[in-house]
Amino acid sequence: MDFQIGLVIAGLLVGFIVGLTGVGGGSLMTPILLYFGIPPTTAVGTDLLYAAFTKMGGVFVHHKKGNINWQITGWLTLGSVPAALLTLWILNSIKTDISTINAVIKYSLGWALLFTSIAILFKKKLLVLSQKHAGDRFHSESHTQNMLTIGIGVLLGATVTLTSIGAGALGTVTLFFLYPLLPTPRLVGTEIAHAVPLTLVAGIGHASMGNLDLVLLGQLLMGSLPGIFIGSMLSGKVPDLFLRNAIAIMLFIAGYKLIF
Repeated sequence: MDFQIGLVIAGLLVGFIVGLTGVGGGSLMTPILLYFGIPPTTAVGTDLLYAAFTKMGGVFVHHKKGNINWQITGWLTLGSVPAALLTLWILNSIKTDISTINAVIKYSLGWALLFTSIAILFKKKLLVLSQKHAGDRFHSESHTQNMLTIGIGVLLGATVTLTSIGAGALGTVTLFFLYPLLPTPRLVGTEIAHAVPLTLVAGIGHASMGNLDLVLLGQLLMGSLPGIFIGSMLSGKVPDLFLRNAIAIMLFIAGYKLIF
């Protein structure tokens, strides 16, 4: 595709918001790409590699701060990567025209956006609820907890591969319930660390099916990398609750339009 300054600005804006609030870039970027007329398959495939590259920097920072629980990351990856590979195989095996696959991805994307918007809106209430149940049986039995973590990984692997959404907001919220006593920075860092191998595997898989636009990817990264840096520097200086609620409402509207 040709160079479009609008896509660089979109990358800058999304990177800035991610750096400022920590809200997943996929849930914001994919609807923007659809608005620019990018086909759903290409939007998802390109966005997955975009997410992998941008979150690698986040892993480096969180690891230096000690904000990553690598054991939890391992259990999540044990479920998500095989699920991603299976989803890719199913997508590649479907003997149908590209318009049908685009329609499936678009519909799945709409539901993912709706669930993500709800997760963002009620994040704090969900955290309080999960902490109330910190003494429940599955929290104290490591085997059960590990199996449930793998199960969450499976769900995230399929959702992220199909829609490029879920690795951030949905992943963090589900971890709140399994690990309510883990500090929030460690939950966020752990989910970012898990998102990198998942989005990398899913992105490479989509690229092998031709669902990647390298010029588009370059334009997004050109804007998002400085955007993330600027947003991170200003983090905490802008009312977080206002931004999160505004983003959640935008995502809900976008998801509703895609489905209905």
